[in-house]
This record gives sequence, structure tokens and C-alpha cells, in this order.
Amino acid sequence: MNFNSELQDVPPYEPGKPLELLIREYGLRPEEIIKLGSNENPYGASPLVMEAIAEELHRVSQYPDDSYADLKQGLARKYGVIPENIIPACGSDQVLEFAARTVLRPGTAVLLNRATFAMYRIYSQLCGAQVMVTDTIEHRMDAFYELYARNAEQQKTGAAPIRMIFLCVPCNPIGDCPPATEVFAFIRRINALTSQAETPMILVDAAYMDFARVRDTQREIKPAELLAEFSNVLYTGTFSKSYGLGGMRVGYGIGPEEMIGWMYRLRSPFNLTNLTYLAAVKALQDESFVQKCGESNFSEMRRYEELFQKLDYDYFDSYTNFITVKIHNRSAREICDNLLRKGIIVRDLTSYGLEALRITIGRPEQNDRVLAELSAIL
Repeated sequence: MNFNSELQDVPPYEPGKPLELLIREYGLRPEEIIKLGSNENPYGASPLVMEAIAEELHRVSQYPDDSYADLKQGLARKYGVIPENIIPACGSDQVLEFAARTVLRPGTAVLLNRATFAMYRIYSQLCGAQVMVTDTIEHRMDAFYELYARNAEQQKTGAAPIRMIFLCVPCNPIGDCPPATEVFAFIRRINALTSQAETPMILVDAAYMDFARVRDTQREIKPAELLAEFSNVLYTGTFSKSYGLGGMRVGYGIGPEEMIGWMYRLRSPFNLTNLTYLAAVKALQDESFVQKCGESNFSEMRRYEELFQKLDYDYFDSYTNFITVKIHNRSAREICDNLLRKGIIVRDLTSYGLEALRITIGRPEQNDRVLAELSAIL
């Protein structure tokens, strides 16, 4: 059988460790395991969501309303846009795929940060695009601009033009988040450097924006403001993080109507199930749950910051629901494995080229145990 040889250079995505792995390999009971490796909401989903799902289980045999009108109306109200600006998807990573396939092809290039969400590279490579990366770990807008400007000059001698820029703000796996004013200024500089016909799609991946807003409103990027000024920017969001629906897989893109229309050509019918559609609609009706989770998140994060300061370990300022700590004189993988044996799942970032651990902020009682183990190991 002949397989597509171009897939040889596309790395598969490596998710966080599942509970089942620790149960199988270490003989641990589920109640002994603390899963803080995938940036899930430790408080689960809103009670409104759980009650609605229980009441609607009888609908699993039915197809959903493929217009997803209630979800688009709810998102439109939240963000101050219109439903025609919105495309629902099976997780925000499906929106990333739609976006990449809309503008990328062989002979084009894409611009990424050095340390960023792995699926950007994967979808870009699947489209045959050349991947260009900044030389900085943090999301620095000047580093993006310098590389884009250099590429614009090199196009005169045949370089592949950058047709897409991925901005992960706040950034996974680091947690940093530039102020919104810097992001807007960057987009203006990019567009001023390029003719309107050749402007790249700039994708603002805002998976963690609900957390950034709780910590510092100056970091919040608002889709309505993007739409009011730019015709080449796509904003993506998810229900997996702040809303606690990671297992339901619901995401969305918000952009100009023309852009969304092109992306709809790639969407398969019924890409959300009845229950995921219902869960997302109900989640939007309980924003107080999101706010409370965000406040608890940063209150608990301070405990990790204090421990790392005490032990003299550097960490990145985080505007997300996780904290990333740099490991020195030790192996991050070794520490991660030691924690695994004790039933604690965190993320080793060596696959990102970082000697660091990413730790999702858990509930207070979970953090008690994790902090005690970290104190002993570090």
C-alpha cells in the first residue's frame, strides 16, 4: 500500500498523560491521581451544564441543528459581534485546521513563535507550507515583526511569502501574554508593510483569554475591536479551559464574514454533537462560574510562585490556568517521572525544547499535595 510520503515529516501530536496510564503502569487507584498536565478546569463544568446534559441524554440518537444558531447567538452576545462572524467547531484546533487550509499551500510560509502550541506547525506542514519560527521563547511582537519584515524583503529573491501568522495569546506552554495594545500595534505594522491583497491571515489563539482577563484587563483582546479595524484577523476560542468542557470538544472562530464564509467550505456537517452543542450554550449562561474559577486559579497560583521563589527556581509570569517553571541542575523529565509514580501528572516540556515543567493549577487540596511533593523533589 502506498502512503503519502509527505506525512513522514509531520510529527504526531503528543497529548498529556491520561489517568489510565498511571492506573495501568503504577497500580494507582483513580482517587489517588491528580491530573494537572492538560490544563483542564479542576472544578469541572458549570452545574447548569451538568443538569442540562442529564436531562437531554435521550437525544443522543438525533442529529443536532446544524446551524448551531443558539451557540452563535450566545457567542455573539458575549463578544459584541454578529452570528455571521462565527464558525463553531469540534475544539478550537479544528478552527486552526480550517484557517490553515484556507490560506496555506505549497510555496507559502507560516510564522510561529519558538515555543507555542504544537498543532500550528502540524497543520501548516499538512498544507505544504514552510514553517518559520522566531528566536524567542516569550511572545515578543518585535521578534515576529523583524522576521516578517525580513521575509518581505527576501521575497524579491524568491523566498516563500508568509501567508499566515499564529499568535498564541496567552501563550501555551509558557503562559505569557503581551498587552492588547502591543498586539494591535503589531497587526497595524504588518498590514502597513503589505499590500491589502497580500496581507497574511493573523490568527489570535485566545484559548486562555478568559484567564488573562481576570488577572489583567489590559491583556484582554476583544474580537469586536479586531473586526472593527482589521479584515485579516481571525480570533479563536474554546470551551475546553475556563468553561471546563475539554471532554466535549467545542471551539469557535470569530472573523470577518468573508473569511468565515471560506472556512465554512471546509466544515463537515454536524461537527458538534447534540450534547456538546447544548453544553456550550448552557456554559455561556453561567459566566459567574468562569469568573469564580479564574479568581481561584490566580489565588492558588500565588502559592506556586512563592514556593519557586523560596527554592530559587525561575518561572514565567502566567496569564493562564497553568504555571511553567524552569528546571536547573536537574532533568525535567526525571522530575515529571518521579511525580508520576506518586500519582501526580504534570507536563514535561522537553519536547518543546525547554527544560521546564508546566503545571495546571488545581483545587486547593490538590495543590497542597503537589506543593508538598515539589518541595521534597526540588
